[in-house]
Amino acid sequence: MNSLVIVGTGWGDEGKGKITDYLSKKFDICVRFQGGNNAGHTIKFNNNKYALNLIPSGIFNQNIQNIMSNGMVIDLKALVNEIDILKSKDFDCENLHISDRAHVLFPYHIQLDEIFENIKGNDKVGTTKKGIGPCYTDKAMRIGIRIGDLLNKDSFYKKLSQNVEYVNKLLSIFNSTTFDVNELYNEYTSYANIIKPHIKDTSLFLMNALNENKKILFEGAQGIMLCLDHGTYPYVTSSSPSAASVALNCGIPPQSIQKVLGITKSYATRVGEGVFPTELFSDISNTIRETAHEYGTTTGRARRIGWLDTVVLKHGKRISGITDLAITLLDVLTGFEKLKICTSYMLDGKEIDYIPSTIEELNKCKPVYIELDGWYEDISNVKSFNNLPKNAKNYIHKIEEITGINVSIISVGPDRKQTIEK
Repeated sequence: MNSLVIVGTGWGDEGKGKITDYLSKKFDICVRFQGGNNAGHTIKFNNNKYALNLIPSGIFNQNIQNIMSNGMVIDLKALVNEIDILKSKDFDCENLHISDRAHVLFPYHIQLDEIFENIKGNDKVGTTKKGIGPCYTDKAMRIGIRIGDLLNKDSFYKKLSQNVEYVNKLLSIFNSTTFDVNELYNEYTSYANIIKPHIKDTSLFLMNALNENKKILFEGAQGIMLCLDHGTYPYVTSSSPSAASVALNCGIPPQSIQKVLGITKSYATRVGEGVFPTELFSDISNTIRETAHEYGTTTGRARRIGWLDTVVLKHGKRISGITDLAITLLDVLTGFEKLKICTSYMLDGKEIDYIPSTIEELNKCKPVYIELDGWYEDISNVKSFNNLPKNAKNYIHKIEEITGINVSIISVGPDRKQTIEK
């Protein structure tokens, strides 16, 4: 196996960063294939905790080349800050490569994001207001500025001038602060000078690596239920976190993708607005939230908590070709007498095991649960599947039985060492 895609099965925050970091030692290249700094990956090892928002999780290993692909939208101010933080912790980032086709996210995208979200009022999506949607909008409107454009100063200034003129007209409608093209040009030219050594055609880089039988790990941000096409639209992100988008977002052939690892928590979480069928409003959800510190890496927002939803997992299997599952935070479920797993939904008196296309239908879905016995033993230091408590093993086996997907990795704590390969 020379290629593996890591995807979140739900609404993000599944623990992809830890699993990517854990597996990266087996690969030559780690690729972030979509999204921007609206994602946050927390990685813990050697008693240190690191938060990444843009840079791939393989950056901590000098033997691994890390790619920010053409499918990303990149806030250069945030990227330069992230690089500086890593360098201050003795990670030189010389193994970082940035696609010349990735799009640049500017401050006016952030401002527009906030304006558009506020206009929606009670119908707001719950965006992180990081400017991701407006940047992807510019890409679709064919007025976006790409990383490669920064290398030609005359061309960059012309394109930026045209965009700032357009944006300022739009902002004036909302009586909002406008932008000065020269200030933006000077600021972003300085960022371009910093990242210039990292810029390259990453599609060619990856194709050459595949031809040389290098092992490549593709790391997604968010989760499949936030996919622009197949998620809980409109409460989704502005790109596709599914494995199906990897080839397009990296410039490689689709047949290069060999295996897809879906990451899911042992329960479910969601940040922001939108339908969440198995959401809990009880002491159980409060206990899980505080035990697992379920607050967003990027936003600090409290995450909504629910029981594990296998309808969501089966949706991810179909949409993203998931071949294996990694179950994270299994240790958080320790101490509950009973645990529930959602196996299907009731919609207008009919039992279904798929995600309806409209938010109105999904809002009416009621989860159908099975109940399992919990466990009380501390599993945070367990090293093998066979040494897990009987009821913990039963919980894993039931997930496999319902979804038809093999569970190959189980995480029982935040550290690299707290990982079981089944």
